[in-house]
Amino acid sequence: MLIYGLSTCSVCQRARKSIEAAGKTVEFRDVRADPLSEDELAELINEFGDRLVDRKTNDYRALNDWLKNSEAEAQIAAKPKVMARPVIRDGDALYLGWDDTVEAAVLAE
Repeated sequence: MLIYGLSTCSVCQRARKSIEAAGKTVEFRDVRADPLSEDELAELINEFGDRLVDRKTNDYRALNDWLKNSEAEAQIAAKPKVMARPVIRDGDALYLGWDDTVEAAVLAE
């Protein structure tokens, strides 16, 4: 299982701990230190669309008007911290966020 997120993100840390506590192996990828490739980003945009950008963050509000009006790919490529997180890859399945529904789906397998 692979988690895309930020090492400083408390939600990412909570997801990782819960998954590991369930006995699953987790690989973590900090998207700031190791940015997504164009293909990886395109796959995530295809799956989640604009939901992949967290528009409630200070980082998003700090984007210039041109970037705010750009596609999600450009926003995340320019500022990886605006990506909603965590994104969890479990085989072919992708999950966004860490709520009760995602937790149940990830831990059920």
